[in-house]
Amino acid sequence: MALKSFGYFSSSVRHVVSVDRGALWKGRPEKSLLTSLSSASGRNNGGRITARRKGGGAKKRYRVIDFLRSARIGLKAEVLRIEYDPNRTAFIALLKYGDGDLSYILAPDGVKAGDVVACGKLSEIGLHSGNALLLSDIPVGTLVHNIELKPGKGGQMARSAGVAAQVVGRDGAFVLIKLRSGEVRRVLSSCFATVGTVSNLDNRNTTIGKAGRSRLLGRKPIVRGVVMNPVDHPHGGGEGKTSGGRHPVTPWGKSTKGKRTRNNKRTDVYISTSRHKKRGSR
Repeated sequence: MALKSFGYFSSSVRHVVSVDRGALWKGRPEKSLLTSLSSASGRNNGGRITARRKGGGAKKRYRVIDFLRSARIGLKAEVLRIEYDPNRTAFIALLKYGDGDLSYILAPDGVKAGDVVACGKLSEIGLHSGNALLLSDIPVGTLVHNIELKPGKGGQMARSAGVAAQVVGRDGAFVLIKLRSGEVRRVLSSCFATVGTVSNLDNRNTTIGKAGRSRLLGRKPIVRGVVMNPVDHPHGGGEGKTSGGRHPVTPWGKSTKGKRTRNNKRTDVYISTSRHKKRGSR
C-alpha cells in the first residue's frame, strides 16, 4: 500500500495523508460474518463517563474475526479478497475453507487474493506468511503476530497494523517472544501464532489532518487542564501558562506522564525483560 495526499486546493484536506486503499475489495463485506456494534461512548453500565474523550463517530458494523485459527487445524483456505475494516487499523482477509466455510482473519503483509493459508504442523504446511503454527514449531528469529497467551483462547498480542513480534529463544516449556515495545515475554510453546507481519504498514505514516476526521473516528476534543478553572482541574487557574509549579497530574490528582501504573503481579513471572530500561543501561 502507498500513501496519498490531496493537494493544497482545500484547507480542509491540505494536511491529510492517508493510505491508498485502491487495491482493496470495493464491495460490501460478507453478510454472514457481520454483527451489530453499539457505541458505549466511554460510559459504564450506569451511564457515567468512565473513559473521557470518547463518543460519536461514524456508524459501523463489526466484522467477526477468527483469532482462534487452531479450531480448523489441517484445513487449507483460499484468500478470496483483502478488505478494509473500520474497527481496526489492520486490513482483514476473507478465507474460504475446503468445506465451504468462510471466515475473516487479520491480513498478513504480502498475502493477496488467491493465496492459500492453513493452520497445522510446520512439516505439513510450511513456514509461509499467513500460516498459523504452534510456537514450538516456529524457528528462532521468525516474525509472528496474533499470538495466543493461553492455548485455545485465540490470539491476543501483536494485532495492530504493521506490528510483529519475534521469536528469540526457548526456555523449557516456554518460548521467548520479543514485542515491539522491547519487552521479552515467555509464552507457552503450545500456543499458536501466525507467521508474518500484520498488514497496512503505512498506517503509522498517516496524518489525520483535521478535527472532523477525529470526530468520525469517535474521538472527542481534548481540553487542557491549564485552561480550566481551579474547581475543574489541579492545573487550572492562575495568570498565564502555568500549572502552579507542580508535576503533571490527572483531574483527580494522580501523577501522569511517566508514572508506571502496571500492577499485575500474577503475570510478572512471564516477563523475562521489561520494556522499561534500567537507569544507566544502554
